[in-house]
Amino acid sequence: MNDTAALLALADRMLWVTALVAAPVLLASLAVGLVVGVVQAATSINEQTLTFVPKLAAIALVLVLLGGAMMGLISDFLVEIFAQIAQTGK
Repeated sequence: MNDTAALLALADRMLWVTALVAAPVLLASLAVGLVVGVVQAATSINEQTLTFVPKLAAIALVLVLLGGAMMGLISDFLVEIFAQIAQTGK
């Protein structure tokens, strides 16, 4: 029963880490897409590259600024997983 609780706790932590890593990229893309969509609706310009390029630039900027923190979260989680694997093997 203890192994099941540990596995569920690990799955819960995995979902939180995934959300924390994906959220900045998704929120930046959403915000830029909303602004570009409003501008397109106001000016009646419907071009696909006009939405793609700013989103790509915003995602690249977020990854440059927050990529280290994202990798830190992932590496901490990986160390925790390996520690639990080593503890289970004993």
